[in-house]
Amino acid sequence: MDTPYDFGPSEKARIVYVRPVAVAGLPEELRRQAEGLETLYAVHSAEGERLALVKDRNLAFILARQNDMSPVNAH
Repeated sequence: MDTPYDFGPSEKARIVYVRPVAVAGLPEELRRQAEGLETLYAVHSAEGERLALVKDRNLAFILARQNDMSPVNAH
């Protein structure tokens, strides 16, 4: 019974959630900055705070990892 098991990210890992956001539901200023895109991707903290909006999912994951965060998909 001494078999090690990986329980996932450690307590020190900062998990963030990446989810698509419809540009149409954003404030006017953000819609103008979206430059014709229909969907942006939000990076949210575990508490639900929006940390960033970026133009594609791949960029959201890169941004999170560059800031020592562990990104996961949220639907």
